[in-house]
Amino acid sequence: MRVIVVGAGEVGTHVAQLLSREGSDVIVIECNAARIAQIDKLLDVTIVHGSATDPEVMRAAGIAETDLLVAATSIDEVNLVASLIAKLEGVERRVVRLESPGLRGSRAQRLHEAVGADLVIDPDDAVAREVLDLLAYPGAMEIARLADNEVLMIGAMLGESAPFVGQTLSDIGARYSPDWDFIVGTITRDGKTIVPRKDHQLQAGDNVRVVCKTRARADVMNQLGLASGEAHRIMVLGGGRTGEILARALVAKGHVVTIIDRSEERARELADELEGVLVLLGDITDAALLEEEDVGSYDAVIALTGEDDANILACLFAKKAGAKETIAVLHRLELRHLLRDAGVDVAISPRTASANEVLRTLRGGVTAVATSLDDDIEIYEVEVGHGAMANGKKISELGLAHDTLIAAIVRNGKPQIGRGYSELQ
Repeated sequence: MRVIVVGAGEVGTHVAQLLSREGSDVIVIECNAARIAQIDKLLDVTIVHGSATDPEVMRAAGIAETDLLVAATSIDEVNLVASLIAKLEGVERRVVRLESPGLRGSRAQRLHEAVGADLVIDPDDAVAREVLDLLAYPGAMEIARLADNEVLMIGAMLGESAPFVGQTLSDIGARYSPDWDFIVGTITRDGKTIVPRKDHQLQAGDNVRVVCKTRARADVMNQLGLASGEAHRIMVLGGGRTGEILARALVAKGHVVTIIDRSEERARELADELEGVLVLLGDITDAALLEEEDVGSYDAVIALTGEDDANILACLFAKKAGAKETIAVLHRLELRHLLRDAGVDVAISPRTASANEVLRTLRGGVTAVATSLDDDIEIYEVEVGHGAMANGKKISELGLAHDTLIAAIVRNGKPQIGRGYSELQ
């Protein structure tokens, strides 16, 4: 598989890294010399210096022999032109990052077709949707909705009082047999992630991923020791595009929302645009401002600026003040392991959701993909074809590797948890 990634920013670099690890022949086109020097040390990829809007640069990158183009710069026009060149050169699949609302959605469909954009991604929108999912499941560290929302993956750290603690998977299975509504998919302990077997015992401090029928979410949340009910009062730190998208969605769902932004011009824009949102002017790391606004009384505080240090500091202050949940956007992933110990509940990255969309496009027949910041676990939603080797076989007959699990099966719209005797059709 030959892939060209246009733009070595946060999203482009992460996509290039994932695809390179999987053995794809990855070429990165970047016009910033300093950024080129950085990724040359970080990634095992071919780098072409120049602009993807220049046909000669694209030809030098081997565009005519490429299977997939991912145009991931922060400039919509560059991404559109790159996709058009790829279409003209016969590239089979083209993924385009677009941020302008006018260039997205059904009204822009003709433009997407004209430039050959098979899939449009938007990291800001993806982060906002991820935050919305996390807010619906307070205390969860990861959420993935699958199979038209019939199946749910909930990732969380087990606290001392969680009912799961001290139980083996056999204990849990015996209690819920024969009609299981969930399965423990992975356990991460001491930095190592495994697909557990029957004799594995859950311990406080474990990070676990549970795959469940969505209707069983309340029971699963209880077993994980997580709070029930959504957050109501929410403070958004940073009024950038992601913050604006999130605030609109939260107000539409009936939440009480406050935004803090340090730009007077931007704060005025938000106040004019966002009806029902309290917009404050100030620095998100200003302790006096946060105290004055009683940050500790909020159900959730979400830091969404482009500055990791500010996001972390603001969340730490909010948590210490009494905020129930804190979520920080993190751009430097090397910091993520420090956050939980420091007191930040959840770290999310703009690159992950976008990468999931690209991986779904890359893997034909895969309906959804979920990846993790912390390990190499990937979750696939796949339809079993009539001619598939698995068709008509029980899970126990497939000879799956020890690190692979078929967690759930959805047939005729009805979910069931995968068991050894479950037959695939």
